[in-house]
Amino acid sequence: MMPSSPFLCVITDDALCPVSLAEQVLTGGASMIQLRHKNASGSQLFSWAVEIRKRCKPYHALCIINDRVDIAMASHADGVHLGQQDMPAEAARKILGNNSIIGVSASSLGEAMQAEKDGADYIGFGHIFPTVSKKKEYAPLGTETLRKAADGLSLPIVAIGGIDLENAASIISSGASGIAVISAVIRASDPSFAAHQLVCAIKKNRS
Repeated sequence: MMPSSPFLCVITDDALCPVSLAEQVLTGGASMIQLRHKNASGSQLFSWAVEIRKRCKPYHALCIINDRVDIAMASHADGVHLGQQDMPAEAARKILGNNSIIGVSASSLGEAMQAEKDGADYIGFGHIFPTVSKKKEYAPLGTETLRKAADGLSLPIVAIGGIDLENAASIISSGASGIAVISAVIRASDPSFAAHQLVCAIKKNRS
């Protein structure tokens, strides 16, 4: 089951230990942790996934694995997040079953509608604002495109890309169910407090 809106998803990064980061942002109020580490081995990802899932449970938070359906299944994570170049959501559903959450990244309404048709549970939509966390080959989508996507989809939208304390509220007022961040917490001196501030911002200014 997806978290109640509005919610904060924190995506791990190579810069910090994923388990340590998860511990900190969960105390700050994050409702979803996405384990993303492009250079880690399968055994390392599995180990991290098991530990993060363990830490998520007391907070009733979700542990989502980026890209790796096999790691999500083996670690009994809550689900997987798939990019446009990854396994289709429809195929992942056949492997993981109906109890797993499947998110799909989309950078256009067309991609989002296809993911919805394929059985995704939520859409990771972006990038909304300029971001330094991931190299992008297209311009930021902006909140107006986000609003159009929210109006055209029945699935929850988790917006991503350049989201910080200053603009987080505008994301929720534009129709997103949640925000996903990397730099906004990883680059903070206190990730727990940074997460807390983001959660307060989106809940205080919910539409």
